Amino acid sequence: MDWDKLRIFHAVADAGSLTHAGEALHLSQSAVSRQIRSLEESLNTTLFHRHARGLILTEQGELLFDATSSMNRRLETAAARIRDSEDEVFGELRVTTTTGFGTLWLAPRLGKFYEKYPDLKIDLMLEERVLDLPMREADVAIRMKEPSQADLIRRRLMSVRMRLYATPEYLAAEGTPSGLEDISEHRLISQNPATAQVAAGAALVQSLLAQDIRSTLTVNNYYGVLQAVLYNLGIGVLPDYLTEDFPNLVRVLPEVESSEVPVFLAYPEELRHSKRISAFRDFVMEEIIAYRKRRVEEIAT
Repeated sequence: MDWDKLRIFHAVADAGSLTHAGEALHLSQSAVSRQIRSLEESLNTTLFHRHARGLILTEQGELLFDATSSMNRRLETAAARIRDSEDEVFGELRVTTTTGFGTLWLAPRLGKFYEKYPDLKIDLMLEERVLDLPMREADVAIRMKEPSQADLIRRRLMSVRMRLYATPEYLAAEGTPSGLEDISEHRLISQNPATAQVAAGAALVQSLLAQDIRSTLTVNNYYGVLQAVLYNLGIGVLPDYLTEDFPNLVRVLPEVESSEVPVFLAYPEELRHSKRISAFRDFVMEEIIAYRKRRVEEIAT
């Protein structure tokens, strides 16, 4: 089977358009169309349904696209391993983590990482969905639970708890609750328990909502919850790791908190010797160790 035709087929299937695939491949639409027709003739099948809105894969096209996608991932892995055989840390690093941890903890610290490795290109993918690392949907992940996928190298980074926080200005204006029964007189800001999040956070929110809260504001990520708290809209359920960067936040009802949430860093076994992965792993560990040390010092004082 012609490798060049498969490359063009994969681009068309990925883009859903001859025109867009041609632009990506720097080929004319007619050249792309000829290659697709030639591939269909060699396989004696139809790979695309053609209509005014674009191209849709046939059942046979889906089978071939699965195969070319697998080939493409293997080639990307091989290319990454070849690049990582050099002494310098460069190239693209695809990092996935949750929206909250990525925006509130990781992204603010990446400046130090870029200072060490200015030629790196980081693709930070923030979503609650767990990406498939062995299938190379990402290179490295920071997850709020221990990964269950096989063939992953994993390392526990830290533990997180969700707690209640408010600004001094809000508490001065609305009062500080002295017990859980007082929380009903305040606006509670949180993620909706039905949204994708760690179970410990959802359980805490559900228990608080059982207190017959008079007013609520729900947001689908912790960044939004934090912004609402900072603008004095109420008392928010937030992860405790952000208090270092927002020291003015006041913890409300210290006896109220979620169960412990473990945070893990994970990456595929096949990237064990990747210098990009090693550099990122070591950087995150250094930041975590420094963070833990500061937390211990704060508690001691």
